[in-house]
Amino acid sequence: MRVPPDDQSAAPLDVLVIGGGQAGLAAGYHLQRAGRTFCILDANARTGDSWRARYDSLVLFTPAKRSALPGLPFPGDPEHYPTKDEVADYLHAYVQAFELPVAHASPVLHLQATPTGFTADTPQGHWTARAVVVATGPFQTPHTPAFARTLAPDVVQLHSSAYRRPTDLPPGRVVVVGSGNSGAQIAQELSRTHTVTVAQGRPQPALPQRLLGRDIFDWLSALGLLEVKAASPLGRALQRRDPVIGTNLRHLSRTRQLRLAPRIVGTAGRALITQDGGRLETESVLWATGFRPNYRWLAVDVLTDQGQPMHDGGVTRVPGVFFVGLPWQRTRNSALLGGVGQDAERLIDHHLSSPGPRRTP
Repeated sequence: MRVPPDDQSAAPLDVLVIGGGQAGLAAGYHLQRAGRTFCILDANARTGDSWRARYDSLVLFTPAKRSALPGLPFPGDPEHYPTKDEVADYLHAYVQAFELPVAHASPVLHLQATPTGFTADTPQGHWTARAVVVATGPFQTPHTPAFARTLAPDVVQLHSSAYRRPTDLPPGRVVVVGSGNSGAQIAQELSRTHTVTVAQGRPQPALPQRLLGRDIFDWLSALGLLEVKAASPLGRALQRRDPVIGTNLRHLSRTRQLRLAPRIVGTAGRALITQDGGRLETESVLWATGFRPNYRWLAVDVLTDQGQPMHDGGVTRVPGVFFVGLPWQRTRNSALLGGVGQDAERLIDHHLSSPGPRRTP
């Protein structure tokens, strides 16, 4: 059921979805099918802007056939790997195709419980709903280590979230700190124009993008690894060492395209200090050190002392508050663009398909 995005004076909605990325849109699709009244609050000016703002060369490591949200195939060759702008355009088209009610430029500043549900404050006004689905995703506050502030001021520092292209960094040496998928992809790109060292902690396993002519996720799916439960022994082991897809840093090191170094533990002037006491003199640093959660606006008791969501498959201990779009929310597939729809469907069907929030029977 569609609700005009600016209709804040009407009766409370059944559900307020906070976050207008793929997780929020997938939740909206299933809420619409369930006949719920809802609105999706998007902090961005346009649907897909969070993807448009990422680095220019970003390409998904899942093919189009595994990158679609429920109800709308990803356009183009099913085997091609979409660019970040293709993803942004697809999300925009998804809203239009299903006429999903999205309020843009509406970051939630404060969410609190009321006797009848929840109230969300945004720059555009107040919203009330009987239940809330938090779909803000894992990429919230860029994280860099505290010692980064002690580097010499003439060393250029950039977090991966602010990186767009190699010309963002001065010529010469660059240390990429972090070797996850984004760090590995950016390091490979920079190796064509810069002298690159990748500083990594525990090396992550690398998987080829394609194996024997098939996408690697076809093999992972056939082996049942995409449906491994987060709480299972195998799931916990996989979470500790999530593989890098398509970029093999060891191979790039062996072919002298870049250099590998141990974990960074401190700084000294223009140098980064490695765990084994080595010094990496550099002109610039690219921090691919991930993100930290930022739920300061969430005044509901659903977070750990470290600010992480407390949930079981997206269901919290507070009736009416749910999460969707978290990595490993239920399975390995939860972290993938094409997998978030399964989590959203399960959540809405089991807990939000009838008036009023429900808990697990």
